[in-house]
Amino acid sequence: MKTRSAVLHTQPGRYEVTEVDLDEPREGELLVRMAAVGLCHTDDHDVPPGSAPPLRLPLAGGHEGAGVVVGVGPHTPGWAEGDHVVLSFVAVCGRCRMCSTGRQNLCDLGARLFSGARIEDPTSFRMSYRGKPVGQAYGLAALSEHTVVDARSAVKIDPDVPLDKAALVGCGVPTGWGSVTNLSDARDGDVVIVMGVGGIGINSVQAARAIGARAVIAVDPVEFKRETAKQLGATHTAETMAEATELARSMTNGQGADATVVAVGVVTGDHIAEAVASIRKAGTVVLTGTGSMRQAGGIPINHTMFTVFQKRLQGALFGGCNPRWDIPSLLAQYVAGTLKLDELVTRTYSLEQVAEGFDDMKAGKNIRGLVLFD
Repeated sequence: MKTRSAVLHTQPGRYEVTEVDLDEPREGELLVRMAAVGLCHTDDHDVPPGSAPPLRLPLAGGHEGAGVVVGVGPHTPGWAEGDHVVLSFVAVCGRCRMCSTGRQNLCDLGARLFSGARIEDPTSFRMSYRGKPVGQAYGLAALSEHTVVDARSAVKIDPDVPLDKAALVGCGVPTGWGSVTNLSDARDGDVVIVMGVGGIGINSVQAARAIGARAVIAVDPVEFKRETAKQLGATHTAETMAEATELARSMTNGQGADATVVAVGVVTGDHIAEAVASIRKAGTVVLTGTGSMRQAGGIPINHTMFTVFQKRLQGALFGGCNPRWDIPSLLAQYVAGTLKLDELVTRTYSLEQVAEGFDDMKAGKNIRGLVLFD
């Protein structure tokens, strides 16, 4: 079939709506009609040179989405046309050591998702343009009217949940939420700093509120993001980390925050150093945002003080969440009214407006931009 997709043809470049050829789903695969896709900074990392270059161009982008199954490959039990799904950029095999020990976010299949090809065969593709294979970002290409995905990259959800809200739990919500609840060691009564309150950090704010932190300090240079953070659980806001660190120390007899989540769009060593300086002895910095995969610069911290103060720097992929459990669980919280999703969407876009949406994201105009399909 033919379908339209947001495709990156050159690097640097911009995502362009392109009609591509899409094969039928094969064994273990699903054909999904997309309903909504969130615009995440991770997709934009593929655009500038030297950042996180895709292994293959052209590349069909998008990884935070939800839709309806309209085709099921042969010998793919447990799936049917009409199933509602959230796509997971973390494929889950359910059998490797990480999956078996409750860390599905670190499934061994993750190492194979950067090729843009099928998980089991790096030479096999389902999208093509003018006879040339098109890579699918994380095996998904969510920014497409239709896409073919591995069933291990899809999570079935309650069909009563609106798909435009369900799309948000494909990346930003669990990543931000789990960075606090799974990886920060923060607990009720603690002081938590969230550095960067875009589509991921805003959910760290929600999580810190949910665990009962006595102070949630949201840090962002953009005023409307700080105001939104107040509406979703921040008790205090700051324009800079220096301001936030001083505020945290004023609340803790000079000690500093119990935990700081780094969720800025493009992380540098200086951001990490600021976060490390903001926490108390035995505090935790959760590194959720990403920078260039080719970044070679160091982190300007005092190694001795890091050791003697017993601080911890914790990496975070997908917030340490397990897609098959946490995606339905977060949607259940939304239905129950204990997790806010509607308020995350600043503006909606059509597929033709994808490039504009990424421009707005980089300009700090959105908490989350959302592409809606007819």
